[in-house]
Formats: sequence, structure tokens, C-alpha cells
Amino acid sequence: MLNRALSIRSQNRSSTTTTSSTSHPPTNHHHHHNRKPFSFPSLRSPTFSQPDLSKRLSRLLKSSSSLISHHQSAAKERLSIATQLSEWGEATRDEAVSDISDKIGVLLSEVGEQEDNYAHALDDARAALKVVRNTERSVQPTRDGKKKIADEIAKVKSKEPQSTRLVVLEQELVRAEAEGLVAEAQLSNVTRQKLKEAYQAEFLATIERAEKQSILARHGLRLLELLDDTPVVPGDVKAAYPHAGQARQILNDAEDDLREWRPNGLLGEEDSKVSNSEVVPQVDNGKGKEVDRGSMAETVVNVGNGTAAAN
Repeated sequence: MLNRALSIRSQNRSSTTTTSSTSHPPTNHHHHHNRKPFSFPSLRSPTFSQPDLSKRLSRLLKSSSSLISHHQSAAKERLSIATQLSEWGEATRDEAVSDISDKIGVLLSEVGEQEDNYAHALDDARAALKVVRNTERSVQPTRDGKKKIADEIAKVKSKEPQSTRLVVLEQELVRAEAEGLVAEAQLSNVTRQKLKEAYQAEFLATIERAEKQSILARHGLRLLELLDDTPVVPGDVKAAYPHAGQARQILNDAEDDLREWRPNGLLGEEDSKVSNSEVVPQVDNGKGKEVDRGSMAETVVNVGNGTAAAN
């Protein structure tokens, strides 16, 4: 018999929640009435040196790293919530609630897995932008050197217009400008290539996460349809829960749909050729076959194991 992860309860049952209290140091409200005002009108004024070429992108990369960490944390929380839902359902001693909550827990854990996959895709996109950042850093000294020579020429012209140093400096400037043209061309090529690569990867990952999570959500709604919420009065005997097999099949269907998903038509002609032979699966209300659920078994184990993005 195939090994099927039809329950999330076989995983680690001990989930511990740690809380920490943050103490705030007392605030000193003493005001210094004689403090001098700031001597600069703007952070963009010449008082401060402008950031070099790579600093803006470095800040973007730092923010991206934080975003990736948040998505990884969300994936871990999804798995934790899925486990808690399943264990609560089991504790109700209601057969229908127990089975449905457990199956929903499996789907939610897979939602968390898709979130973790998305975080890794964002990290790949971030790696492409790091190439641009590193190239910017390599170009900056060339720009600085050219500016330094131009400033020196202006200085000599103002003090010694007939100086023989001007010939030497102008020759150096010509060489620096030639080096600069090569460096700037390289930077332009790398920037365009890696910008396209980075956000193509991010947008494709966004579409994949959205469509796969939508597949899981639709199958979750199918599961909920199996739960009879007809009110009962005291003394009524609960009807037996007859849908265990259907609930199991819904998980199998979700597994099939995730495995068969393709990013149809998103990358132009080559992808369109693939889409002609591969059809995006649609959620339906009845499939008669059972399939191997090995990969969804891995979901329950792997969600939350994502590594933090490197700076």
C-alpha cells in the first residue's frame, strides 16, 4: 500500500509557544532649550557626501532580505497553525470535525510550503540584483578617478594656465574616459540583464504561489462541503460520518493538481509550445483514482525548514 500523508497528526505533536516580554527603559523627558538648530537644510545638501552608486541598491537588497525572512516565518506559522487545528479537531471527539480538520491541516501545511518556495524564489531574484550591486561598486572607482583628474585640471588651469602639467593631466583624463566608457557599457548591460532576470523570477514565483494556493483553497472548500452543519437539538443522535473516503480523495486530487500545474504562456513562444501539450488543471468535484501522495507527505515535514536569506 502506498505511503500517504492523509493526516498531519503523525508529525511532532509538541508545539511550544514562547513569549517574551519587552521592557522599555524610562524615557528622559528633559528638554534642552538651548540646543542649536541643525546647520543643514537638507540631507541632500553638499554638507553630506552623496551616496555612492551602489548604496541605494544595497538598501533595497537589505529590505529584500527582511521581506524574505518574513515569508519564511509565515510558512512556519502556517505549519504550526495547521498542526494546532488538527490536534484541536481530534480533541473534539466529533468524528466529522476530527477528520475534516485534519485534512484541512494537510492543505494548510501545503499552503505554507508554497510560501516557503516563494521565499526561496525571492532569494534567487535578490541574488541577480546583487550582481548589479557588485558591478556598480566596481564602476565607482572609475567614476571617482575621472572626476578627480577633471577637478585637478580645473585647479591647474585657474592657477597656472601655462603649466606643462596640463598636457599630462589631459592625457590621463583621456585614458580615464576610455576606461569609463568600457565600465559604463558593462554596467548598462549587466543592469538591464539582471533587472529583467530578477523581476521575471519574482513575478513568475508570485503567479505560481497564487495559483497553487488557489488550487489548495478550492479543494479546502470541497472538504468543508462534506461537513454537515445542520443544527441538532438535545437528545438527537448524531448521524454517522460517511465521507472519510471522499475527504481522502480530495487530498489526492489536490496532490494531482499541484503536480500537473504549469506556468502556461508566461514566457512567450517557447512556453506557449509547452502549454499546447500541458493543460493547467482545473479543480473538479469528482475524480475516481487514487495516486501516490509522497510529495504532500514531504510537505508536512519540510515546511519551516527554509534558510534565512544571506545578506
